[in-house]
Amino acid sequence: MEKVTLIATATMGLEALVAREVKALGYEDVQVDNGKVTFTADVSAIPRANLWLRTADRVKVRIGEFKALTFDELFEKTKALPWADFIPVHAEFPVIGRSVKSKLFSVSDCQAIVKKAVVESLKKRYKRGWFDEDGPFYRIEVALHKDIATLTIDTSGEGLHKRGYRYFHNQAPLKETLAAAMIMLTPWKPDRPFADPFCGSGTLPIEAAMIGQNIAPGFNREFVSESWHWIGENRWNEARQEVEDLANYDQPLDILGSDIDHRSVELAQNNAQEAGFADLLTFKQMQVKDFRHRGEFGILVGNPPYGERLGERAEVEQLYRDMGDVFQQHLPTWSIYMLTSHEGFEELYGKKASKKRKLYNGNLKTDYYQFFGPKPARVSEN
Repeated sequence: MEKVTLIATATMGLEALVAREVKALGYEDVQVDNGKVTFTADVSAIPRANLWLRTADRVKVRIGEFKALTFDELFEKTKALPWADFIPVHAEFPVIGRSVKSKLFSVSDCQAIVKKAVVESLKKRYKRGWFDEDGPFYRIEVALHKDIATLTIDTSGEGLHKRGYRYFHNQAPLKETLAAAMIMLTPWKPDRPFADPFCGSGTLPIEAAMIGQNIAPGFNREFVSESWHWIGENRWNEARQEVEDLANYDQPLDILGSDIDHRSVELAQNNAQEAGFADLLTFKQMQVKDFRHRGEFGILVGNPPYGERLGERAEVEQLYRDMGDVFQQHLPTWSIYMLTSHEGFEELYGKKASKKRKLYNGNLKTDYYQFFGPKPARVSEN
């Protein structure tokens, strides 16, 4: 097997970032659609994409795509796909599904039909009538959208946001993939200060440290496709060696996370230790009114409370006013980036954002407010 078609799934609004990451890995045949980025590459792209993509949710290998208006059509076209090229005789292969704006709207029926079709396809190749399904795991998905069926196998296992460092979290943790995206949407470089005044369990500072030292987000976890025979142990070993070779563990960083809640600060410190950044990141208990930083031309990124719950709104709105006063007075050279669903944020903050971008925090539509500070002067090379 020389080439595969891969789909990197993404939260709505992050597709362009995922595409940028895919291209940075050296893959040029990239197509961007709602919620996904499709690209064709050699098989070694499976371990590399899983290890390196910071903003994608999963990496799936596409087995086939076709129009299906009837269950018979779904069955026959699924059966005709080369399943045995991917799935070994002892594999476990459950089927999940979803259907949007399609005539075949019963997901359970679609799942059952695809399962039966895959079994029939494997029977023909392996010349046997029964499969024990006690081997490597291959989760098949049938996704129907406007009558187009896409058949994939998930290569990631747990979602790519599961980096392996966050054993502790608070009630509303920021997803690691979204945190990485928020940082990548700023001009931050590791030679500039970085701060998060609402650090919670430490996700933004830890993701910034991983980006700053070019540490692959998947370096500390396992993936379901590591046991797949047609990828092979050598490709995974080579990909993990590349991760080690490209990491810059000696890169100094100035990263601060603070929070009003001492329990959150402790959580963040514990997670930083799990990630291997205990001595690199600074965490402090601090309310926004007291936030100060000696560094200049820094990047401040935050996910403050939104005031969605009844009774919290007035308190949150005062918090936004305090933010505007403190950041504009004490951080005049900094660029500020804030994620919130509160539509009155700019008015409360006291300044119109330089740019605003829609992002989804889970199912909640939010805006990413970007306040650009002055650019640091270039240092002459002479």
